Amino acid sequence: MKKLFIALALYVALLPMTLTAAGADIAARSTPLILDMVHHNPGEQRYESRYEDPRVIKEMGYNGKVYFLFDSPTLAINWESVDPDIFPKGSPGRVWVDAKATQIDAEQAACKAAGIKVYAMSDLVLFPKTLVAKYGMEKTFGDPRDPQTNKFLRAMIAQMFERFTNFDGLVVRIGETYLQDAPFHQGHILNKNDADRTIIPLLKLLREEVCVKRGKELIFRTWMSFDTNLGTYQKVSAAIEPHPKLVFSVKHCEGDFHRGNAFSKVLGEGRHPQLIEVQCAREYEGKGAYPNYIAHGVIEGFEEHRLKMPAETIKSIRELTEKHPDLFAGIWTWSRGGGWFGPFIKNELWCDLNAWVMAQWANDTMQSEEAIFNRYATERLGLKGDDVAKFRRLCLLSADAVLRGKTSTFGDISPWWSRDNGINVPKLPSDPTKLQRVLDQKAEAVRLWEEISKLAHEIKFRDTTTRDYVVVSSEYGLRLYKIYQAVCELTAAGDDKEKLRHWLPVYDQAWQDYRRLPAESAQCASLYNEKSAPKGPFGEGIEKLLPRLRAKIAEPANAQ
Repeated sequence: MKKLFIALALYVALLPMTLTAAGADIAARSTPLILDMVHHNPGEQRYESRYEDPRVIKEMGYNGKVYFLFDSPTLAINWESVDPDIFPKGSPGRVWVDAKATQIDAEQAACKAAGIKVYAMSDLVLFPKTLVAKYGMEKTFGDPRDPQTNKFLRAMIAQMFERFTNFDGLVVRIGETYLQDAPFHQGHILNKNDADRTIIPLLKLLREEVCVKRGKELIFRTWMSFDTNLGTYQKVSAAIEPHPKLVFSVKHCEGDFHRGNAFSKVLGEGRHPQLIEVQCAREYEGKGAYPNYIAHGVIEGFEEHRLKMPAETIKSIRELTEKHPDLFAGIWTWSRGGGWFGPFIKNELWCDLNAWVMAQWANDTMQSEEAIFNRYATERLGLKGDDVAKFRRLCLLSADAVLRGKTSTFGDISPWWSRDNGINVPKLPSDPTKLQRVLDQKAEAVRLWEEISKLAHEIKFRDTTTRDYVVVSSEYGLRLYKIYQAVCELTAAGDDKEKLRHWLPVYDQAWQDYRRLPAESAQCASLYNEKSAPKGPFGEGIEKLLPRLRAKIAEPANAQ
């Protein structure tokens, strides 16, 4: 009996501590992560963006900043405590690593001074080239189950958090490996889609080293790994013990950030909190060179999801927060970046609108998107009266115009035919009914852009710089989507010389009008070109199609 009383007394004494710890875990999960990242083009000149300043994003409503791949501590540790031969003092690799560490120190200090958390996205597995060569790991270092790889991964994590004490957490991706700006490192991952051989072993290792041992945060990206196969996602979720410092990151749509792609089927599934990724300057849709308001669709649901997805499925992140509030970890925006090359913008207005609305909503998901939008229009742009409604209509129309001009509400063509600043020959449907509705929607997109341009001229902004950019960027959208329309009509024309004779002059005039834009405003973004998009499976550029079409109408009437 005495032992029972002692046990009960001990339980009562420890109960407040237990409840406090449990309450802390719950509080940690109930406070959303609101993160932003500038995604620089790998291997190219870095963006100059106000969103690199932690003070700017803190004022917008963010509570953390994610640094891009090449500003990650994985690249900035010298490995001296493990093996001094990896980056010997005075070697080119050591000079580069030390300079990178100094840069990261300054970045992380700036985040702490602004009062926000600091994270970095890192490709895994990523090691120094000298380490891989010295230990003969060329064929094994991409396998997290390999004992040597496992040992060095743990050593790398230990060095990162020992060296960078301001570092709050690691964002891990295994879908791709970029090395363009990492001259002394090499990366590789084997079987990135395999739950048993890669995802689960790596996650267990990272959970133990980052979350359990060090109390730091781990954000594991699902993209191109276990983001589209629900069975794989559920298997991974079941195999990994939840931890208050562990979050899965999921794009709001499947695959790349395309209009028309399905809303992510894994959102609302499993037992781990989910951070929602949102691209604000979309690489397939202008990168901020023209109006493209996506925050409404992400929060409240895109038009194409309402049309095509079953009523019972989740189609927006608002539904996620309402149906599975315990799984909503927050949002992670890419205020700038994604893809390669251009267009390059000189004014970040359209990125700012998407990022600000997303951050403000994540701070209080009970708000309506429209109320937040109207605050942006009045507080940040100084609009009043009818101009608020006109600006909202302009922005909502931009979402409709982009969908119809790039793909269609029916998803009849792939959006991959134009990305970054390249335009390729679209692969049009062979079915006559589908083909006609694609062409009809290209014409509708132009009509919508005409209304957008008209509204841009009517709205009374409080400063001339904003007005000038809204006007020139709206004209940019109109003239580019006239080119898109002509490209689709010419592709569909085939050997129909009458149609070719009609649309070739329209195409040529559309390019002439488009190329005049830089002379009309110094704020005009860099332009698209007729060459093929250099990244991805896109087919040939339109510069190869047009000579063949011109040759057809030049043929004699009796040519066989």
